[in-house]
Amino acid sequence: MADANERPDIPPPDAHQIERLNALYRIIDDAPDSAGLKARLALGARRLLGRVLSRQQEFNAVLVDHLNRNLTAGVQAHQKTIEWIEQRESATDRVERHLQALLARERRNETAVAALATQHEELRAAVSVVQQAAQSLRREIERLAAAPAVHTGVSGVSPAAPPIQSPHAPSSQFDDRNSHKYVGFEDRFRGSPADIRSRLEEYLPTFSNTTDVLDVGCGRGEFLELLREHGVASRGIDVNAAMVEVCRGKGLAVETADALTYLRGLPDGSLGGLFAAQVVEHLEPRYLTQLLDAAFDKLRPGAPIVLETINPACWFAFFESYIRDLTHVRPVHPDTLKYLLIASGFQRVDIRYRAPYPEGEKLQPVAAPGLADLVDTLNANAEKINRLLFTYLDYAAIGIRA
Repeated sequence: MADANERPDIPPPDAHQIERLNALYRIIDDAPDSAGLKARLALGARRLLGRVLSRQQEFNAVLVDHLNRNLTAGVQAHQKTIEWIEQRESATDRVERHLQALLARERRNETAVAALATQHEELRAAVSVVQQAAQSLRREIERLAAAPAVHTGVSGVSPAAPPIQSPHAPSSQFDDRNSHKYVGFEDRFRGSPADIRSRLEEYLPTFSNTTDVLDVGCGRGEFLELLREHGVASRGIDVNAAMVEVCRGKGLAVETADALTYLRGLPDGSLGGLFAAQVVEHLEPRYLTQLLDAAFDKLRPGAPIVLETINPACWFAFFESYIRDLTHVRPVHPDTLKYLLIASGFQRVDIRYRAPYPEGEKLQPVAAPGLADLVDTLNANAEKINRLLFTYLDYAAIGIRA
């Protein structure tokens, strides 16, 4: 097979017989200039033959003229073809040189990216050290703030230490005699345990290689059951005593506890993962930030944290889900929760949106031939309203403990 880049061999038009054709196409010679009998007989014969051969000579003349014209055109076309091939070869050379330059630039970019990746890993390690130091400093400040003052005033009497402003711990909003009512509320409005299990299954890959997972606000224990079925050691806490009894009835390791108090009582680095679904909207901002700080301390490096909550950027979710629950304190915007996780030291924080609003229930586009501009404007406005009212109902903020 010929090389695609090899110049094709285009022979020029065949012209080696043209000169003979131009010389021999005449078959009737001109009469010689003589006045003898012989000449008069030859002239008579020539005139007789001329009547017979004149059409042949006319045909020969037309044919030779046609061949001359086509030969000239063929030579010109051949020359243009050669010029086009030369231009193509020149353009191919330029493209090849440009391609080589791009490949060289790509190799330099790959080298630069590899160097940046190395520097990024080094920076991450350095940031992790700084975060560790900041967490240690924060704990030391809290310890010193909790200790009684030892210096004396002018009177020699030790002044009383200022009271520690601890965040208000969230409660179930129901006393023990009525905590079962919230279980019934969950059954009616959040969904059946089977529905919740199917929604929470997508988080299993995040915890597939972990152990010692804590489910904060475990509710009826749907996610703890999934973890147990997949061989992931886990336990849960909840402030609602009735919820805890439901979980214990399933054989799950769950206890009634305040999340922040429980976390602060654990050894540092003792957890392999933390999960909290539909919890952060029950917390005051100060409590939430301290809970994230405590979670950072108790999680091992590389351990995941998953915080799922209602998406307040979806008006339907806010008005139909959020305000229905009396125990909700305030909604948390996805950007806010992502920032709080990053500010607490977590890395690779990602927002994953869940539970899309059914497409069939959204505002539907219209079709009206002849009204294209009006229809496009109407559909664009419908899309904007759909994004505000009928987007994802929930979201999860997922991060990794550095």
